[in-house]
Amino acid sequence: MSADSTTRWRDLRKRALSAAVLGPAALLAVWLGADAYTFLLAIAAAILTWEWVHLCGARAARLPGLGVPIVVFLAGALATAEYAVASWVAILGGFLLTWAWSERMRDRSRPGQPALRLALGTLYIGVAFLCMIELRHDGAAGRANVLLLLLVVWASDIGAYAAGRAFGGPLLWPAVSPAKTWSGAIGGLLLAMLMAAFVAPMLAPGSGIRAAAVAAVLAVATQAGDLLESGIKRHFKVKDTSNLIPGHGGLLDRLDGLLAAAPAAMILALLLGVGEPLWR
Repeated sequence: MSADSTTRWRDLRKRALSAAVLGPAALLAVWLGADAYTFLLAIAAAILTWEWVHLCGARAARLPGLGVPIVVFLAGALATAEYAVASWVAILGGFLLTWAWSERMRDRSRPGQPALRLALGTLYIGVAFLCMIELRHDGAAGRANVLLLLLVVWASDIGAYAAGRAFGGPLLWPAVSPAKTWSGAIGGLLLAMLMAAFVAPMLAPGSGIRAAAVAAVLAVATQAGDLLESGIKRHFKVKDTSNLIPGHGGLLDRLDGLLAAAPAAMILALLLGVGEPLWR
């Protein structure tokens, strides 16, 4: 293997080891049901909000930074208790309150940091958090939909990584990311569609072709989320959101695609109606 090839794939081992630990744990939690799934989401939300607050130069242990996890957890608790409307009101109201409080305290706690930046974390993380909860609440169809969502997001990430490293080529959006290529985007799209066409009929009755079409939508959303997070890191002038996961950086680095794909899946689920897998 050439030196160039070795450099190109140098983080593959760390990525594989991290995926081997995190992937089965997430799938098992979804399969086991409400308690395990809610526990996993709560851990993820705690880490994601901490990373966001840290990126914004605030502290998660005191206001206004503390407002971000409080809002996300309050909305999540309401959604878990099946107060769906109240959970969305909490997210929107919490965003406005966090913004106002952050603006009020900005000069004392975070000089030079725009107040809106911190408050946006409640929407960026909270909306996806609520969508993941609402998707799973839809009985057996909800379990199947969440499992497919996770598998499609992972397949998109793996396909994009493998094709991008193997083929290279023109960059997808050079101003935002210096590493993401068109070959990677196409590879991620194709692998996600193949994954869905093969796996979806095993999870619930339905068309493999329709599942591939759904996967295409979710894969595009995943890659858009990946680009968004790249833009966020460029804005904050950081390489990773934290050093939590070897080979991946922070949890925001790992779940960036899911934060965008979950709302897309939720919209599809609402259009189809209650109790229906996305590929039915």
